[in-house]
Amino acid sequence: MSRTFSIAVIEGDGIGPEVTREAIRATEAAAAISDSRFEWNHFDWGTDYYLKHGKMAADDFLDQLVDYDAILLGAVGHPDVQDHITLNGLLLPIRRRFDQCVCLRPAYLYAGVESPLRDKQPGSIDILVFRENVEGEYANIGGRLYQHQSDEVAVQTSVFTRRGCERIIRAAFEKAMTRPKKHVTSITKSNAQGYGMVLWDEVFTAVATDFPDIATDSLLIDAAVMEFVRRPESFDVVVASNLFGDILTDLGAIIIGSMGLAPSANIDPARKHLSMFEPVHGSAPDITGQGIANPLAAILSAAMMLEHLELPESAAAIHRAVGNQLANDGPRTPDLGGNATTEEVGAAVTALIAGNQQ
Repeated sequence: MSRTFSIAVIEGDGIGPEVTREAIRATEAAAAISDSRFEWNHFDWGTDYYLKHGKMAADDFLDQLVDYDAILLGAVGHPDVQDHITLNGLLLPIRRRFDQCVCLRPAYLYAGVESPLRDKQPGSIDILVFRENVEGEYANIGGRLYQHQSDEVAVQTSVFTRRGCERIIRAAFEKAMTRPKKHVTSITKSNAQGYGMVLWDEVFTAVATDFPDIATDSLLIDAAVMEFVRRPESFDVVVASNLFGDILTDLGAIIIGSMGLAPSANIDPARKHLSMFEPVHGSAPDITGQGIANPLAAILSAAMMLEHLELPESAAAIHRAVGNQLANDGPRTPDLGGNATTEEVGAAVTALIAGNQQ
């Protein structure tokens, strides 16, 4: 039976509109495989909106998003607008309002892509990071006293709740059950952060007892960063707090060859609210408007959206097309050593998806 999905599109800033266009085209081609249709509603929110109106989005933007099936986001950020304004004005409120507590960020080394790490074989790096997405270090609780004086004080409070820790850790274990390695690594810093991270460790240990078939280990964040470079093959599913997950996934993107290959999903696992899908790379103002941004991260984010919307055949078609294009020396953008444009790469992927239907 044909299904129709309504998607809120926030192309956003910088290269966001460029890569989002290609993600939509790929999704349209893949949707035909599942006899599904997509209705795209575009919103002009972002830093251009901020520079005109003094705010990142309409006052009721969260209410406007409630009835959509998902959000496809391009990027947020602009050199002339401070990052705390862009994040707290749009991205973080969406994550919190819709309880998108799971930020899922895969890092996979494709055939045809060279890792900056020596002698890494295709598929040898296959890391799935579960990043806690609505509390932790990004809770934005605190304040400043005596501003602009020599004795100014700034207090930034991290928030760790047992509920918040348990649901992200449990989600990581449940996913690990579906993967061959069946291994979960917890990232912590409880030797220095004796309250929030000790609670995290305790919850991880408790949840692990419910999954006796899953191997586990726990690493301090500084050791984890080192091991991501030294032996990334040792990782399978990784679960981390908001800040630690953010740091590790940027590193994960680089060791698989490019930020342009890093998709992500912001998910409400309870499915009470809509989820949001976006490439990790950000707005990349240094290449905005040049037509050379890699659209593959946005296209792969769209594949994650299709998976979440329970269209697995369509999602698989995108993954196959991206894999085949990279493995068979298809067009690629400069970040991967090629000279193709954003549109040329996107068109090639879309053609491969359409070809799989014949």
